Amino acid sequence: MKSWHWLLAIFLLSAAQPLHAYLDPGTGSMLLQVILGGIAAIGVALKLFWHRIRIALRFSKKHAAEDESA
Repeated sequence: MKSWHWLLAIFLLSAAQPLHAYLDPGTGSMLLQVILGGIAAIGVALKLFWHRIRIALRFSKKHAAEDESA
């Protein structure tokens, strides 16, 4: 990272104003649900497409092995 990037980052972080926001326990619970829901969605997507992913990876490894032997 260039030195001016670091200087800009330090300046922006030091010039930050305090926020006046109230985060109640419901907000934390909502964030936790969003994170866990995202993890669950990724897991379901991998489970649904795992066979296709395996076939694609197996094909690419086989194809790469043929290229190396030629």
